[in-house]
Amino acid sequence: MDILFLGTGTSTGVPQIGCTCKTCISTDSNDKRLRASVLISEGESQILIDAGPDLRQQLLTYKINQLSGILITHEHYDHVGGLDDLRPLGKSQIYAEKRVSDVIKRNMPYCFGDKRYPGSPLIELNEIDENSFYINSIKIQPIRVMHANLPILGFRIGNFAYLTDVKTIDDKSIDQLKDLDILVLNALRPEPHISHLSLSEALDLTQKIGANKTYFTHMNHHMGLHHIVNQSLPKNIQLAYDGLQLSL
Repeated sequence: MDILFLGTGTSTGVPQIGCTCKTCISTDSNDKRLRASVLISEGESQILIDAGPDLRQQLLTYKINQLSGILITHEHYDHVGGLDDLRPLGKSQIYAEKRVSDVIKRNMPYCFGDKRYPGSPLIELNEIDENSFYINSIKIQPIRVMHANLPILGFRIGNFAYLTDVKTIDDKSIDQLKDLDILVLNALRPEPHISHLSLSEALDLTQKIGANKTYFTHMNHHMGLHHIVNQSLPKNIQLAYDGLQLSL
C-alpha cells in the first residue's frame, strides 16, 4: 500500500489569504498546504479520501487520471468542494454517509436525476455507515469520530488509518484503531479549537491509539514552521506535508 498526501492544510489552506505571518511567507515548500486529502494506492486500485476545492490542482500535480473510489469523511466544503472537477475521470464512485450524500445532491443537483446537465460529473453515490465494505479487494473500515457535535467518519484500511477534523473519539472507535502501523490525525494549531484537535490534544490521542508512526494533517498557519515544530515532536510523530509519500 502506498500513501500520498495531496494536501495537509485546513479550510483556508496555507498560506492564508492576506496573512504575512512567518508560516505564510515561508519559502519552505513543506509550509505550503493545500486542503487536506490523501490518495491510497494498492495494486491497480487508487482510493481518494476527501475531494476539497484544490482537487483539480492536486490531480494535475500528481498525474492522477483514474480513481477506484472516493471516501468522504463529511460534508464541509473543504472536503467536498472539488467534486465537480471529477468530470474528466468518467463515472466516479463516491462513498459517504446518507446525510453527506444528501448534501452533495442538494449542492450539485445538475449531476443527478433525469435532467442531468450535459458534461457534468458522472457521480454514483454509495451510502455507507459504520460497517466495513470493499472497494475492489480492499477492505474499508469506517471509524466514527466527532467534529464538535457533528458525527463524521475516519477510515481504516489495513494497518493504516486516516482521521481528520476530529475533536473527540470514543473508546469503541479507539479499539478499532489498535495495532496500526501508520495513523494520520488532524492537529489544527497549538491553541484549543471548538471542533478540531489542538496539537497537545492530538498528541494525547496519539498516545491512546498507540500507532507505530503518526503524521499530523489538517493544519493551519498558526501551527508554525514545519521544520521547527517537527524538532519538538517525538521521533515517531511528525507533521505531514503536501507530497509526502509513505509505503506499507
